[in-house]
Amino acid sequence: MGKARKRTPAAAATRNGPQPKAKKQPPEPAASLSPRDRASKGTGSASKKRPDAEPPAPAPDEQCDLDLGAQKERWLQFRQRQRLSGEEAAKLLLDTFEYKGLVKHTGGCHCGAVRFEVWASADLNVFDCNCSICVKKQNKHFIVPAAHFKLLKGADNLTTYTFNTHRAQHTFCKTCGVQSFYTPRSNPDGYGIAPGCLDEGTVRSITLEPINGKEWEKAVKAHPTIKSMSKP
Repeated sequence: MGKARKRTPAAAATRNGPQPKAKKQPPEPAASLSPRDRASKGTGSASKKRPDAEPPAPAPDEQCDLDLGAQKERWLQFRQRQRLSGEEAAKLLLDTFEYKGLVKHTGGCHCGAVRFEVWASADLNVFDCNCSICVKKQNKHFIVPAAHFKLLKGADNLTTYTFNTHRAQHTFCKTCGVQSFYTPRSNPDGYGIAPGCLDEGTVRSITLEPINGKEWEKAVKAHPTIKSMSKP
């Protein structure tokens, strides 16, 4: 008998036919990764982030629905620097413009079931009306646009009283009976806020302005600014 020949792996592969090659998995598309995951895909020491490093800023939108003209690039860079979505950036800029010179007051009813915040001046111009209902409940109030007012809690704990024209909505707490704000007849698109229901610390001064509510139509018509107080 001849000498037995050792079969090498290559010879075995030749005899058994070609072996199937392992398929390579395609790389995960970058678009499907989060910014943090994309940052961790780098190689070498440059890809290692320090534990105290800030997360990467979100990439600005490639498309902008607003017709910003020459300001488009500036707008996208602003959002990237501040790490803001389009809605957050718009709200920030609108609030900065509309609330310029205003402070945020907070307040509510006596029992605490109703709470709100309102943007208004630190120096309040407060109407002291002598109509039948304002006299009985001492409804001194200052007027703000609806956009400057936010009810924080207690919507389900409010009830409303109306009379006469039913345009004024006298809202008050069901539990303690306090009217901390209401919808005035003079400004149905705004709110009348009771200064006595504001929390301490944000009001610098209060100026009382008498208004003749007994002759409401005549008084409102003659007033130079009252109807514009609910306009942003």
